[in-house]
Amino acid sequence: MTEQATGAHHPQPRPRSGGQHSAPVEHVTGAQSLIRSLEEVGADTVFGIPGGAILPAYDPLMDSTRVRHVLVRHEQGAGHAAEGYAQATGKVGVCMATSGPGATNLVTPIADAHMDSVPMVAITGQVSSKSIGTDAFQEADIVGITMPITKHNFLVTKAEDIPRVIAQAFHIASTGRPGPVLVDIAKDALQAKTTFSWPPVMDLPGYRPVTKPHAKQIREAAKLITAAKRPVLYVGGGVLKAKATAELKVLAELTGAPVTTTLMALGAFPDSHPLHVGMPGMHGAVTAVTALQKADLIVALGARFDDRVTGKLDSFAPYAKIVHADIDPAEIGKNREADVPIVGDAREVIADLVQAVQKEHSEGQRGDYSAWWQDLNRWRETYPLGYDRPEDGSLSPQAVIERVGQLAPEGTIFAAGVGQHQMWSAHFIQYDRPATWLNSGGAGTMGYSVPAAMGAKAGRPERTVWAIDGDGCFQMTNQELTTCALNNIPIKVAVINNGALGMVRQWQTLFYNQRYSNTVLHSGPDDVNPEARGTRVPDFVKLAEAMGCVGLRCERPEDLDKVIEEANSINDRPVVVDFIVHQDAMVWPMVAAGTSNDEIMAARDVRPDFGDSEDD
Repeated sequence: MTEQATGAHHPQPRPRSGGQHSAPVEHVTGAQSLIRSLEEVGADTVFGIPGGAILPAYDPLMDSTRVRHVLVRHEQGAGHAAEGYAQATGKVGVCMATSGPGATNLVTPIADAHMDSVPMVAITGQVSSKSIGTDAFQEADIVGITMPITKHNFLVTKAEDIPRVIAQAFHIASTGRPGPVLVDIAKDALQAKTTFSWPPVMDLPGYRPVTKPHAKQIREAAKLITAAKRPVLYVGGGVLKAKATAELKVLAELTGAPVTTTLMALGAFPDSHPLHVGMPGMHGAVTAVTALQKADLIVALGARFDDRVTGKLDSFAPYAKIVHADIDPAEIGKNREADVPIVGDAREVIADLVQAVQKEHSEGQRGDYSAWWQDLNRWRETYPLGYDRPEDGSLSPQAVIERVGQLAPEGTIFAAGVGQHQMWSAHFIQYDRPATWLNSGGAGTMGYSVPAAMGAKAGRPERTVWAIDGDGCFQMTNQELTTCALNNIPIKVAVINNGALGMVRQWQTLFYNQRYSNTVLHSGPDDVNPEARGTRVPDFVKLAEAMGCVGLRCERPEDLDKVIEEANSINDRPVVVDFIVHQDAMVWPMVAAGTSNDEIMAARDVRPDFGDSEDD
């Protein structure tokens, strides 16, 4: 079990000692014990599909007044919905599936949650304990399969263990570095008679996340911050997990240092704040990427020096000392050696840093970053984010996403799929509040958006939720729109329809001599009939209507605002808008894979000139 950034603290059972009064004991089945345990840990929503091995649990679930079950159409949808619920609410997301193929269909969202440190508990049925290992019908070793992609997992073969295991699973998932925990329960354990009492005795002797940072390291970091000439606060998703956004704003304004927020941290620091220089990375803002490259100090908070941020690692930030704060000690020094390593919860680390920097200031040690800001502002003015309008008058995908963001109600949550539309959503929607941007960062999972939006809306029904999806991603999990329609979960979906797997097509344009092998979605390999290419297969408007949603289409720039406003006005059922956009739009800026961040291109064939013949 490893740790990084602290998640929201779910209501947890306290360990009992013998001197305390025990709770009344009830005689129940293992299945009833499971549902009671979910109620007691505060789970209010479960996304799942019944099947043979998990079926005993579904009978008492029907009687629960505290746990809502949402019947999804595919287990992958259940897992991503649990992720979206967790990311939007800060609570533990819960999904449930049966053994064998039901459990293996959860592998992708479990891996996704592991990469992005999302607190999730996946409950799976397993064949009867006596049949385990015999290749019984619908048997799969889901504990073995998921061991590398869970924070921890359990195989339960005794009914009396169920309350303790559920309590431990929620505690592990939501504390320290959050992550997914799998609980695999044998069918005979669900059927057996047992007793239920709460709270159970929790015994996790090897699990002690360090949350309080070491004071000496904090003092060293503060000294480096005030001595630096070109510092950058490099903010990762751990700051959101730790609910440390208020503390971060105080630290940034106290120091006056520029702030860059990763793809997983958008909304942790307001995009509109003058200290914010954008998102770093392969498709990051020129100013953010360059600030890291030319920094003399990087203060990494809940970030992991991911390859998409660093580019070619040995050329990343060559002049920078590194302060690396993370709740997971395994992340510190994993990719880049830290001059000042700090293990601790991001909220406590930042709060302590604020005090230490204030002390430095009181002693006359204050950083002078005026020359640094002259450079940063020049880059910001010279290389702003932007895009070209298509010459043929067709819809620009960037303009569509920008207007969806601008016309959305206050507090709207955006969930993106993966690819070009994900990067455009990161760039052209303004995120000023935490928990308003959901995406699959580490795994890059196509099909994440629609079920994640469903989970977010189920957890935050008072908020507007827009899923921004590509036509490729959308065709992987759009069956969950039926789930939304039947369960009163009125999400809105913007399909950025360019008829292709857009990001792969962009790479084929740039690196494969425009050989578009298997990236065109709207025609078959033998389709030479130009008329057929205009045929929409599938027709997303008809598909949306068939699944109980409102289907709209927008093809012209002059209709854009009217269509978006119509979508925003419909709140009694899901809405899908098919935006037919130009297929050759590209994501810029870009650092080609395997190259140095110094090689960033602001646009096609446009390499920034930073006005320095040699580096500082």
